[in-house]
Amino acid sequence: MEVLPPRQGFLGLSGEEAAGTAGKPGVTVVPFGLEASVSYGGGTARGPQAILDASHQVELFDEELWREPFRDFDLTTLAPFLLETGIQPALDQIEAMVESLLSADRFPLILGGEHSLTVGAIRSFLARHDELVILQFDAHADLRDGYEGEPFSHAAAMRRCLDAPGVRLVSVGVRNISAEEIPYLEANRDRIDIYWAKDRANWDIEKIVAPLAGKPVYLSFDLDGFDSSLMPATGTPEPGGLFWDDAISVIRTASRVAGNIVGADIVELAPIAGLHACDFLAAKLAYKILSYRFCL
Repeated sequence: MEVLPPRQGFLGLSGEEAAGTAGKPGVTVVPFGLEASVSYGGGTARGPQAILDASHQVELFDEELWREPFRDFDLTTLAPFLLETGIQPALDQIEAMVESLLSADRFPLILGGEHSLTVGAIRSFLARHDELVILQFDAHADLRDGYEGEPFSHAAAMRRCLDAPGVRLVSVGVRNISAEEIPYLEANRDRIDIYWAKDRANWDIEKIVAPLAGKPVYLSFDLDGFDSSLMPATGTPEPGGLFWDDAISVIRTASRVAGNIVGADIVELAPIAGLHACDFLAAKLAYKILSYRFCL
């Protein structure tokens, strides 16, 4: 897989900065602009490039960690490539890419693209881990058994992940669930924990992340998990959602408690022309996830 020159890749590092991380744990950013089952607003195909462009404006020094976290991992970004047409061929494609990265001992951070991509991305982790916990940030439960005739729809992303018996799901920020999803949720209470956005004033973050302890964790962040006033640039914006500190507090604690975040994706950015704040938020979130993963 071809990679971009550091200046063009995530964070826009200089050649000297990139060379200085040789021998550190490997991270590869995978831009995967899948847009095949969006059902309201479109634009996820343009999400990855918008995040990469915005990342060049992200300050490399982290005032919380008091360091430049990028120096703790060897960062590369895949060059543009053609996506397979159709959801299932695209899922096979991302599976093969993740498999190649894991075989090379590199941490994959996937920039979407619609949420259906997670189903393909986790397959290689499932082959390596008997128990996998997905930490999902999302406005929607995504537990439908398909949507609009497509079983691999973005609206069914977590349901398809849970088809694998070893998967457990911890969902944070949900505030939209359909009646048809409720029977499945209630029948799988031993595998699914949902922390509703309406209750966030009373959340116990240590309790939220407790199921992650000692388990391999895949972090999947649908940007509509953020409140629509903060993140309007997504296909299905929802009010009543998370703000920056809400999400970061959970990710920070999860990174400390789990100790084994094995991969991550950030999905559902649908850029709005002239509105850079959403692109920048997604880019800073990506850097923060990597910073916690490799520096805590």
